[in-house]
Amino acid sequence: MNGGDEGAESAAQASPPQPLEWKFSQVFGERTAGEEVQEVDIISAIEFDKTGDHLATGDRGGRVVLFERTDTKDHGGSRRDLERMDYSTSRHPEFRYKTEFQSHEPEFDYLKSLEIEEKINKIRWCQTANGALFLLSTNDKTIKFWKVQEKKVKKIADMNVDPSKAVGNGNVASSSNNVSPKPYLANGGSPSKEVYAHAHDYHINSISNNSDGETFISADDLRINLWNLEISNQSFNIVDVKPANMEDLTEVITSAEFHPTHCNMLAYSSSKGSIRLIDLRQSALCDSHAILFEEQEAPGSRSFFTEIIASISDIKFAKDGRHILSRDYMTLKLWDINMDSGPVATFQVHEYLRPKLCDLYENDSIFDKFECCLSGDGLRVATGSYRSRNGCRIHEEAT
Repeated sequence: MNGGDEGAESAAQASPPQPLEWKFSQVFGERTAGEEVQEVDIISAIEFDKTGDHLATGDRGGRVVLFERTDTKDHGGSRRDLERMDYSTSRHPEFRYKTEFQSHEPEFDYLKSLEIEEKINKIRWCQTANGALFLLSTNDKTIKFWKVQEKKVKKIADMNVDPSKAVGNGNVASSSNNVSPKPYLANGGSPSKEVYAHAHDYHINSISNNSDGETFISADDLRINLWNLEISNQSFNIVDVKPANMEDLTEVITSAEFHPTHCNMLAYSSSKGSIRLIDLRQSALCDSHAILFEEQEAPGSRSFFTEIIASISDIKFAKDGRHILSRDYMTLKLWDINMDSGPVATFQVHEYLRPKLCDLYENDSIFDKFECCLSGDGLRVATGSYRSRNGCRIHEEAT
């Protein structure tokens, strides 16, 4: 290699990465101008697995659609192998449709005269095993555990064995198709499920897998329950904030998540803008928290809307387990679990709406909830916004 080639290679390696392009859409497929979007087709949940090679989406019609990444396969080897070779892709990740299934159906609670929508609220990937994909999905009331596995239909060759000369147990091989009566999904997906129901009086707002690979939590406004993936008819209540008299209720649980590596730790947020880190080893019912994270109000800054906009709608642990990202109505905040004095970084998301809080309160928009997430490398955080602001805001911050 000559000097010019070496210089060109060095320049290529030093060049900044391709800028990300973001497009806002809450439905699949191309839409013609003026085409009406069906309510059931609107995406209500989305989740990557830990490898980034699989993507799951849920919609308001109760369906779950799975996609798999294809651009790394074009170059051979796994994504981890490509990273070892310092391979840098010059194009955006590409995903193709893998399979889909109907996760939830509309229900009616006759005891409470309440309609339960089929809309998927949350999807969480579980650990893979034996080439199968596992994931949890939930609507307002019922959690389901799905296993999706590739099934190949094989033809057994003609053997032409004389039945009179059969040996062993008398079974005779013959020409047949190895087809199970169990219905399989398009593209080879075979879904099966466990159903975890009747454990929440209020709408489920969170599900989160434990790093032990055996348990998960589900949370509603007042309680957090711990489940074993193998036991669908029993859960343990580990957090209960319901007061003896509901008139004394001052805050509700808004989001909950397990620590990514410590199976005994989890965090949950509240409508008062606080985050509590708890240790399951302390007691069976975690009435007390290990650490409380909340930001102190500036003197004279309190208003009628202060508590409303401080309510945290979502929290996520960073992959390193040391940082927690939280989203309230106006901001994203990054917390260090070793520093409870306040967030280490704050990102303004809706500051342009501050003069319009009265209008937003009157039309109930101030109660809209937005989720948040961190990239695997911890360098980017993302959250939702309103369509007039392109639907998605991306911030970059090293954690």
